[in-house]
Amino acid sequence: MVDSRVKFRHLQTFVEVARQRSVMKAAELLHVSQPAVTKTIRELEEVLGVAVFEREGRGIKITRYGEAFLRHAGAALTAIRQGIDSVSQERSGDGPPVRVGALPTVSTRIMPRAMVQFLSEETGSRIKIVTGENAVLLEQLRIGDLDLVVGRLAAPEQMTGFSFEHLYSEQVVFVVRKGHPLLKSGGSTFGDLGNYTVLMPTRGSIIRPFVERFLIANGIAGLANQIETVSDSFGRAFVRRSDAIWIISAGVVATDIEDGILEALPIDTVETRGPVGLTVRTDSVPSMPQQILMQTIREAAREVSSETKRPNG
Repeated sequence: MVDSRVKFRHLQTFVEVARQRSVMKAAELLHVSQPAVTKTIRELEEVLGVAVFEREGRGIKITRYGEAFLRHAGAALTAIRQGIDSVSQERSGDGPPVRVGALPTVSTRIMPRAMVQFLSEETGSRIKIVTGENAVLLEQLRIGDLDLVVGRLAAPEQMTGFSFEHLYSEQVVFVVRKGHPLLKSGGSTFGDLGNYTVLMPTRGSIIRPFVERFLIANGIAGLANQIETVSDSFGRAFVRRSDAIWIISAGVVATDIEDGILEALPIDTVETRGPVGLTVRTDSVPSMPQQILMQTIREAAREVSSETKRPNG
């Protein structure tokens, strides 16, 4: 029997505080006062008999009990949203919405192709595609704000409660503008790397550990003149206007390289290869539109992978 004292507002408030890691931010998003949020969390803790949050410096962090409950609370909210969507679907004749988190590595080549195929199926479903750092997208997937994430495989400790379907593997590349001095230089690319601004993936990005290990393996312990960014639009614009070197997943700049706008430096980065695929919650049942979208993503990934393997392609 479900404890009748646990209400929808308890779950909604708990999940929002867990996502924001802040009572103040959660209160703003829920359009209630901070004392109201605090009171609701205390009521939930009284029902559960354990603390779900604890103080950490000036902020708060979720406890182990809270982490365990979060998976179920997120699933419960997702089930309620799906129920509401299904009723709305029957009433309006539209399909249930599908919410996708896509890392930049798939946003340029995979998702546009997949969406063209998906729209041809005329499911009537609304599609929401969001981008961001992998950790942020996985957190949104965990609490039910996203239905699936398309991108690189996360670290094992981040994959609890998720399943991953491998689509293909890709590596990072070092790209520069057309006509860059290093493309004409006969010297050591790694030896000259410190002479230029380097765009690095941020510390929270999924490819950062791959890049750091690769640089260390090639004798580069640190780069003094670097900019950390996950913005592909900034990276693309900045590299075209300067002599900067951009270290980024190959999929993000594949079209730019094909069009001759950017060029990859002659550096063998095979060691940075990592799996790219679909991540979903293990406790979720995908709707028919979601299943169709996942299939079109698989087909798009096969097309891109096939093109990449062609000689001189």
